[in-house]
Amino acid sequence: MIKPASIGLEASSHCQLRCPSCPTTTGHIHPAVGSGFLRLADFCRLLDESPYIKEIELSNYGEIFLNPELPEILREGHRRGVALTAANGVNLNNVRPAALEAVVRYRLRHMNCSIDGASDETYGIYRRRGNFDRVIANIREINRWKKELGSKYPRLSWQFIIFGHNEHEISAARRMAGELGMRFHPKLTWDPDISPVRNVALVRNQSGVGAATREEYREKTGHLLMRGICHQLWDRPQINWDGKLLGCARNFWGDFGGNAFTDGLTACVNNEKVVYAREMLQGRRPARADIPCTTCENFIHLQESGRWLKPPSALRGLLRRIRNAVDELRIGRA
Repeated sequence: MIKPASIGLEASSHCQLRCPSCPTTTGHIHPAVGSGFLRLADFCRLLDESPYIKEIELSNYGEIFLNPELPEILREGHRRGVALTAANGVNLNNVRPAALEAVVRYRLRHMNCSIDGASDETYGIYRRRGNFDRVIANIREINRWKKELGSKYPRLSWQFIIFGHNEHEISAARRMAGELGMRFHPKLTWDPDISPVRNVALVRNQSGVGAATREEYREKTGHLLMRGICHQLWDRPQINWDGKLLGCARNFWGDFGGNAFTDGLTACVNNEKVVYAREMLQGRRPARADIPCTTCENFIHLQESGRWLKPPSALRGLLRRIRNAVDELRIGRA
């Protein structure tokens, strides 16, 4: 039986941007994910009933800063000693001043900012309805709060999805990220039909994975770029804003049944469907139509390659928690 120390729990599935290939924009998330916000009351009850939770990722398919209760959620997580992150990504376009202060005051551990350009003109091509200058201003405000409160949190990353229309600004964006105290993280696009890369050699050199496209990465390595996400069914199960079990952050087409808020987290992440899915991913059970993984490209690749998953070891989670504890001691409580 799994009692996850780390979970994904989406704070908001709403987003104000209209990025062309995002399933939130296209509406593909609606059948399973729907539109809504994590409620503070549900968050607190989940933590009360699951004291073994140590880490929660708040971002998934929406923008966490649209949740009107986000500052209170961050405060409660901090008060209870739970490390909160937004590593899946935020767009930082519309943020209330109280929320900018809260991510620092309540020590959001890591925030990945999706900024696909180094100018408003380029950024706006994909991040439609977004404003580059406003995003940078919000990052500067976070840095101002970090200085005022003497905190190193949140640790900030600049995620740059590489397209043909923005590849010429990779170097400029990397330089700006350094000036803002951010780690720079280039990322290969998942949709080759939208603004495909033009300078293949440049992108291959700058991507950090030795490939200019995900297909090239697969050809070179024999693996899908995001293959590790399947391990979330073991070590970081994804819970929807309304408590439904999605299993992983990739899944938006069906849920695994059960509800973490009404059934309890332990029962939810160990129900029959998700246990079957874990065995399926290890090649121990045949595909079953009612399991969301069955139609996922990751599972299809596992079937085709015969390279079935091995469950992540308990040591991996323990080492992560030790690193966090050491970090707490080194940095101190800010």
